[in-house]
Amino acid sequence: MMDMLLRPRIILDAAEAEDAEALAEIHATGFRRGWSADEIDALIADKTVSSHVLRRESLFGVRRPQGFILIRTVADQAEVLTIVVAPAARGRGYGRRLMEAALRALYRDLVPEIFLEVDEKNASAVSLYRSLGFVEVGRRKGYYAEDHGPGGTALVLRLKLR
Repeated sequence: MMDMLLRPRIILDAAEAEDAEALAEIHATGFRRGWSADEIDALIADKTVSSHVLRRESLFGVRRPQGFILIRTVADQAEVLTIVVAPAARGRGYGRRLMEAALRALYRDLVPEIFLEVDEKNASAVSLYRSLGFVEVGRRKGYYAEDHGPGGTALVLRLKLR
């Protein structure tokens, strides 16, 4: 019983403007070129973009973001703009929880399909997406910048929701 009282509560909700700085810090840990707080704030304010933030609530009620996903929906297609989990929170299934929350919302909104790009070298992300039913529909060579060489290949994945 005491263990349940000490375990932090996980909350999934929409991003707000005041989250932009914390989300930018998390984003910078997952990508070569992280997005600034201003860029994230603009996306949060964009009517075509939906967001889900995974927060852990401390004993003191502080709800710190641990990861987030941003999805743009236009007409009958959605695209994952980004998904990232803070390094200290990785390996706990938070990425899956974020994806599942986003997919449920898209399904509820009758969006028939969603696309994303993922670095083919990101084995854990590729495994997650495939386990959710995403299939490869293309490749973009040189999509991800690297220090030396032509850049990494992005897999273009699609999931039909309807």
